[in-house]
Amino acid sequence: MNPLAAALHFQREGWDAVTEFAEKAEAFEEQADRMAEIEVGQTPSEVVYEENKLELLHYEPLTDEQRDVPILIVYALINRPYILDLQPDRSVVRRLLESGFDVYLIDWGEPSKLDVHLTLDDYVNRYVDNCVDVVRERSGQDSINLLGYCMGGTMSAMYAALHPEKVRNLGLMAAGLCFAGTGGILELWGEEDYYSPEQVRRAFGNVPAGFLDVGFALMDPVSNYVTKYLRLYDNLEDDEFVENFARMERWLSEGIDVAGKTYEQFLRDIYQENKLMNGELSLDGKRVDLEEIDMPVLQIVGEYDHLIPPDASKPFNEVVGSDDTTVMEFPTGHIGLSVSGKSHAELWPNVAEWYAERSVPEGREAAAEIEAGTGMPDGVTVERETTRGEGKTAGEAASTADDAEQATPEEPTAEQVGLADDEAAAADVATMDQTETDISEDQEITEGTEIEAETAESGSLRTIEGIGPAYADRLREEGVDGVAALAEADAASLAQRIGVSESRVDAWVEQARERVGDR
Repeated sequence: MNPLAAALHFQREGWDAVTEFAEKAEAFEEQADRMAEIEVGQTPSEVVYEENKLELLHYEPLTDEQRDVPILIVYALINRPYILDLQPDRSVVRRLLESGFDVYLIDWGEPSKLDVHLTLDDYVNRYVDNCVDVVRERSGQDSINLLGYCMGGTMSAMYAALHPEKVRNLGLMAAGLCFAGTGGILELWGEEDYYSPEQVRRAFGNVPAGFLDVGFALMDPVSNYVTKYLRLYDNLEDDEFVENFARMERWLSEGIDVAGKTYEQFLRDIYQENKLMNGELSLDGKRVDLEEIDMPVLQIVGEYDHLIPPDASKPFNEVVGSDDTTVMEFPTGHIGLSVSGKSHAELWPNVAEWYAERSVPEGREAAAEIEAGTGMPDGVTVERETTRGEGKTAGEAASTADDAEQATPEEPTAEQVGLADDEAAAADVATMDQTETDISEDQEITEGTEIEAETAESGSLRTIEGIGPAYADRLREEGVDGVAALAEADAASLAQRIGVSESRVDAWVEQARERVGDR
């Protein structure tokens, strides 16, 4: 290049950069005001119970009729719960309300120095139990639905094992349950040889939110400390991007401390010694026996979750006492399960339907049936078990999970997945809609069985009151492809094969026979 032309070229580039920076600086001042005014957790609610720092929230219904069995969301002890109600179109709370559920949520608040000695027993057998009793009393139900998120899912599993008579259905979302070499980088960092939760508790008392934030951020330091701010700079003129970025940053900045004794116990007993999965965990002297979890269990896991990898959750279904277990695995990360637009379009309607099919009081199927959705969309991978593996103890299942040779693909970056994967230092939600399209709609399913749209024949089964897509799939797998086949079935045998109560199947068969007789 001509030296004179080169000098002019570099000078022009320099002036362009200066001009761009000046324009960005002007835009930043305006967008800073926008970011400061951002709102979160806008779904109306009221506090119906308080104890110590916790508040039990009850959300205003969004449908004319509500289902009989309510849902209690048990949130994690880390960060604020409004990540489940971030904005109206990305709100787990609203998706459940829109499906006709009566929704409650536990907001733990922040522990004070007086709470440093609170244990898992306090949280599970006192706080959660008291909230469950309040919801049971208000709803008039002997048992209610639980949906536990992350650490709240782990505590919900403990609660269901200790109080199974109070839990109708158990949903576990990104819950850390099995740590036998399956828990990813956090399990590695927290190994007993390298890390002492007792020393951390002695040093801090309650474990500071800032301490936890740094640890989570260091799981992906370039993205969390550099890349996301560069993306903000590049998108300063995009109001929607800026608003989404601000919501996530607000959530990340509002971390809460964790009660010291609970932190120590959770890290030692759950992560380091895997006591829950091995059947060795006790709370207040009572063993947490996973065989007592005899209610339907749903696992909601993120395929790209590096905080709680799928293999830290899924083996749990092999050791519980329930004969109705389901895994819904979605191509997203830890936070993406809550805030991804794709998750809200394709995953949460099916979660609501799973609860709906199992939340109809006996003998009231017709009165309580409220349509929750149709079919399982592409991208949702479902693994369902209706019978448990024979002769496998909790410890053996954990060992199997540890020893099995499983090919683990390289985890996509935040840009590839377009999601926040980290509870305390997530990548920003603002890039989700742009990058979710990078995941092919016909992505090959490598694990489990993908539940496809129902055929016309199996669709006719849904004319039977109480049969939704999930039950229709189970019936089809057993050779019951339509109403006529259902009318000829033996209720007792079919109920045993599909893992549903005989009384419910008998009611279906009677309806089918009436339909066939009317033809």
